[in-house]
Amino acid sequence: MKRSHEDIVTAVLTKAKSCPGGLDLLGIYGSVATGDLHDGSDLDLLIVLHEEENWKTVTKTFILDDEKVGYDIYCTTWEMLEEDAECGHAQLGKLMDSELIYIRDEDVMEKLDGLRRKAAGILGSDERFGKAGEALQRSFMPYAAAMTAETMAVKRTASAYVISTLLDAVMLFNGRYFRKGTKRTFEELQGLSLPEHFEEDILRTVNAESSGELDKALTGLLRGAMRFLSREEDKEAPTAEKLRGTYEEMYSNWRNKMAEAAVRSDVFSSFMNMAFLQYMLEQIAAETAIPDYAVMEDFSPDDLEANVKIFDSVLDRYLQEYRKAGMEQVRYPDSDAFVSAYLDMD
Repeated sequence: MKRSHEDIVTAVLTKAKSCPGGLDLLGIYGSVATGDLHDGSDLDLLIVLHEEENWKTVTKTFILDDEKVGYDIYCTTWEMLEEDAECGHAQLGKLMDSELIYIRDEDVMEKLDGLRRKAAGILGSDERFGKAGEALQRSFMPYAAAMTAETMAVKRTASAYVISTLLDAVMLFNGRYFRKGTKRTFEELQGLSLPEHFEEDILRTVNAESSGELDKALTGLLRGAMRFLSREEDKEAPTAEKLRGTYEEMYSNWRNKMAEAAVRSDVFSSFMNMAFLQYMLEQIAAETAIPDYAVMEDFSPDDLEANVKIFDSVLDRYLQEYRKAGMEQVRYPDSDAFVSAYLDMD
């Protein structure tokens, strides 16, 4: 640690301990803690005050002219550390690796250790795959922003968010977190299971000089990550309990609307009704081992009657899953028959 770092730590410790309520803990993380120090390194401090309202007393941003180094001294709340422990991202060095300089008492140490154990437990279990999936989901909005941006400035900025979230997703998938700074990113990826061409696609995105080049590179990056992160879960076999009512619901919601759309030459309704069927089937398939139904693959904007036939064909195929589960569709010849059966039902 540089002499200036020692001076800053001493000053922060003195000021924080003098605040009303005092200091819960003070630690060092980042390049100083990892040994990746260089002449331009600043100082990353984990500062948790006992009473959050005293933040302004400790917080300070400044530049040391003799070093030409900027410093950003800020506080962290227990709530922030608790969020980190949920592993919503892979930047966990502050929580997991901070070298403690001061700790108030055993209760505070146990609280911190508990959060570290929680994060380690997630990273070491299958729960990490869900966290990786959530990180992947967060990449979709900045990806859309990049694809629709009118300037390279906006496109590149949105792309950086995509890259950041996908790096989090891949690290979490591997049960790891970033311990060092951005300059060591690719080093920390070494030896991990990665999407195909992951690093190359990141660098192609970074080096893109035109909108078209960036769009292509970023799309390749996201598609590769999606394929990599799509972990096939064990799904339950179709059962009557799982599927009951779904066929009838599909029929009720969209079957006649498809036919009506064809009569009215309403291509928008035909398109949306088929898409809704596709979405419902995908929801069922997320938990139950039913076949894939590519409902939208053969959608025709020019032949709406053909779309009705596609819809009916998918319903017929789905009915086979009902029969595998020991069920038939529930049908009545007329409303009188329904009322009689309905009122007799326990």
